[in-house]
Amino acid sequence: MSGRALSFGAVAEAYERFRPGYPVELADLVMTYAGQPVRTGLEIGAGTGKATRLFARRGVTVTATDPDGAMLAELRKHVPADVRTVRAAFEDLRPGERYGLVYAAAALHWTAPEGRWSRMAALLEPGGVFGSFGGPLRLADPAVDEAVRAARAPFLASDEVPSPDGTPPGHDMQWPGTELQRSEWFTDVQHSVIERRLTMSARDYVGLLSTISAYLELPASEQAQVYRRILRVLPETVEVAADITVHLARRRDAR
Repeated sequence: MSGRALSFGAVAEAYERFRPGYPVELADLVMTYAGQPVRTGLEIGAGTGKATRLFARRGVTVTATDPDGAMLAELRKHVPADVRTVRAAFEDLRPGERYGLVYAAAALHWTAPEGRWSRMAALLEPGGVFGSFGGPLRLADPAVDEAVRAARAPFLASDEVPSPDGTPPGHDMQWPGTELQRSEWFTDVQHSVIERRLTMSARDYVGLLSTISAYLELPASEQAQVYRRILRVLPETVEVAADITVHLARRRDAR
């Protein structure tokens, strides 16, 4: 687990306040794909539990895991009492209990690639579902987006996480679907997108940026400067393209 992956705990409250949650359409998509009742779930890199609460509300008994204690402390304020929490990185989870659903929301790219899918399969019941949800948050207005790029350029060339396996953005199947298709452990790989647009104040948008790892890695003095520069070029409210890319796959039975 990289230092960058552990940079979020210091901003757990901001993460909860500014990061958007997940829509009910996501749970509908996962449950329809499963094709049967999902009783137990495990979230990898749960953060403040925005995805965990979505599935807990659907009657799934969820175990939320995260390596950061501050994130889990914030999570416990917002999830049902029956959600179990485990402070652990994905790589430190030991096979034992198996789940009907294992999922990662904007967190899978922090996991180590070596043995990722055999480890994931060991956490799933045969025929169980794996899900990965996420995607970049982009300013919908190209002119505003370009102004922000120029404002942050002295500090950051980009604030996005590149594709872990180098899949081009326009490819029909994106990561991690590309890895899942190659994996002997999974089948029925599905890639879909839930389109979403959000409107927020300029200050809330900068608050959102303050939870993104690329900014968190900057020295504190540079963070303050880049946030001020970005705020100056933003209109009072901004529209954000916040589409959710969803990858689903099923654990093969013959294991």
